[in-house]
Amino acid sequence: MRSLLLALLLCATLPALAQAPADSQSYTLKTQSNVVLIPTTVQTKHGEMIYELKPEQFVVEDNGVPQAVRVDEDTDSLGLSLVVVVQCSRAAGYEYPKLSGLGSMIDGIAGDAPREVAIVTYGSAPLLLGKFSNNVDAMSRALSQLEPCDDPEASTLDAVAYATKLLEARQNHYRHAILLISETRDHGSTAKPAEVVAALGRTNTVVDSVAFGPGKTEVMSDLKYGGGSGPIGLLVMAVNALKKNAAHELAALSGGEYINFTTQRGFDEGLHQLSNHVHNYYLLSFQPHAEANGEPASGMHRIRVKIPDYPEARIRFRESYFAGELDAAAANTN
Repeated sequence: MRSLLLALLLCATLPALAQAPADSQSYTLKTQSNVVLIPTTVQTKHGEMIYELKPEQFVVEDNGVPQAVRVDEDTDSLGLSLVVVVQCSRAAGYEYPKLSGLGSMIDGIAGDAPREVAIVTYGSAPLLLGKFSNNVDAMSRALSQLEPCDDPEASTLDAVAYATKLLEARQNHYRHAILLISETRDHGSTAKPAEVVAALGRTNTVVDSVAFGPGKTEVMSDLKYGGGSGPIGLLVMAVNALKKNAAHELAALSGGEYINFTTQRGFDEGLHQLSNHVHNYYLLSFQPHAEANGEPASGMHRIRVKIPDYPEARIRFRESYFAGELDAAAANTN
């Protein structure tokens, strides 16, 4: 199975990044509002990866309604636009020594696919250190500017909102991804959580989170939003979960991976696990049943993925997407 998005813990040197394809390049999928992408990892109950599943083995439900699903088989033709977002403030300074190899961890992000990378750091506000480039030297120069900052805030949602806008402005059909390295909780963002959730869904952006303390793994079970119904109910659940652990919920909402570390060993082991998962997942997609205007029903949609042939399988997938525009009432959900 071809490698897809974020892969860390790679070789110690960065080979030259692939050039962007010509405008005539054909793409299997396009990042557009009426196609929903669902990165999906499938493991046995013992944690072993399950390979070579067929499209007909997946059951994908959108708000309980089964969808016609496809499994992309030509992901190497899909480029990747990646924004690396690194917190510089608060406790981040203590973690920077563990991240010294970040430059050598990024290169395998898209396998053989073309890619472009932007680098952002943040405390109370995001700062662009390096604009999108497929040049390895430009990326290295941007990464060399990463350093701790004396700032009491950690406005994670603001930084993710900023990165999402950068991705939305790209004039290509690349996949969109954010690699977030941060604390678990947000401190000081002014962006409305509902707007961040909607933007991630609208742009088909996947967030992979590498989070350091003070989060604990035992709170993870409290972050799975459930019990809500309807677009507003689902949005409220998502917003509440973002308040508890922004890094985890951003990954869960978008179909990305999440690791939490407190030690160098935990960081290394988490990256190994993350690397294994993101190199071995399926890229599912579907086109939602349309309303009269040809667009999916507005609001928050809950996604479920099942594999009847493997009832005990552990399946990780994108849990939701947002369609349409966010009205004023929904935007102020808190």
